[in-house]
Amino acid sequence: MLAGCATRPSPDVLKPVHLRQPTHAEKTPVSVKVLVATNRTPDSIRGGFGSTWSDNLTYEQYAFSVPPGRKDTAITYPTSRPDPERQFAVIRRKQLAKDAFVEEALRSTQSDGTVGIFVHGYNYSYQEALFRTAQIAADAKIPGSPVLFSWPSAAAVAGYVADRDAALSSRSDLDSLVAALSASGKVKRIILFGHSMGGFLVMETVRQLKLQHRDDVIGKLTVILAAPDIDVDVFRSQLKDIGRMPIPICLLVSKDDRALVASSFIAGERARVGRLDIDDPVIREAALKERLRVIDITSIQASDGLGHDRYASLAKFGAQLASFESGRRSTAGDVGAYVFDAAGAAVASPFRLAGRVVGSQ
Repeated sequence: MLAGCATRPSPDVLKPVHLRQPTHAEKTPVSVKVLVATNRTPDSIRGGFGSTWSDNLTYEQYAFSVPPGRKDTAITYPTSRPDPERQFAVIRRKQLAKDAFVEEALRSTQSDGTVGIFVHGYNYSYQEALFRTAQIAADAKIPGSPVLFSWPSAAAVAGYVADRDAALSSRSDLDSLVAALSASGKVKRIILFGHSMGGFLVMETVRQLKLQHRDDVIGKLTVILAAPDIDVDVFRSQLKDIGRMPIPICLLVSKDDRALVASSFIAGERARVGRLDIDDPVIREAALKERLRVIDITSIQASDGLGHDRYASLAKFGAQLASFESGRRSTAGDVGAYVFDAAGAAVASPFRLAGRVVGSQ
């Protein structure tokens, strides 16, 4: 059920291709760049990365051609003769040393000093996570190069437990990446965006930073968890260790996320954070008490048939997904429970959403 019916891409899609120039009648493809840090072991034969853990991080830089005028978030992978009007494609790929990677990340920092890190979820291959990051960057019109942290998911439906172990083993590597970027005075804010089990990894990393007394790093973090695959009681324990964040943690949730229903079943019917019901007064009260931003995005269309990848569709509403602000920086007072209205003509701010406010500050 979680894998879907589509054929999954091989590492061949990572090979740079030369695209023909569009004709006058064709739209020009969108060009985006993505930086990647991964603790997966390189696959020297196929040119990608596998599901085993490496002792060292590998750093890469990619340039993508993204089809113009797309109507949804579905990713069409390149064939042997890529069609730039329909297919995503890698047009440049370069491996970087750590220092060069950090320099590239700093060079692409947004004008307000923001850099974004995306952490993918369970059952993702390296190439799937990479192309998804490119889709989000293109749809959200994110300036600069977003950073993907790719941990060694088994990329298999049966690999749920293995993935959870891999996520836990990746805490120090994500910690190292965040600290390296935070060390520069040019970086004022790091958006740490975790999807599904990637949200669990993000929370464990922030907890580790707190236990290390790295308040200098935590002070720059904006944590956003999309459909977080985290046990509710584990999340409560993580919050207790982390304490109050300068910018409250934001949760993007939906009640009908069927992937999280399966996750809950595997975990012995224990509730997952990504399926919180903000119509429940207990949840609304908890959001205020724990100083969380809980945003119900059930109305957003998903492309996976499970309601688990709505965050990718949210990107089309603009750079608010990346910056979580509109005309002003979000503040520590923006807490409570909200509903995102997909029919809204505009998004004033994810914390003043076009729709009904369920909670209040």
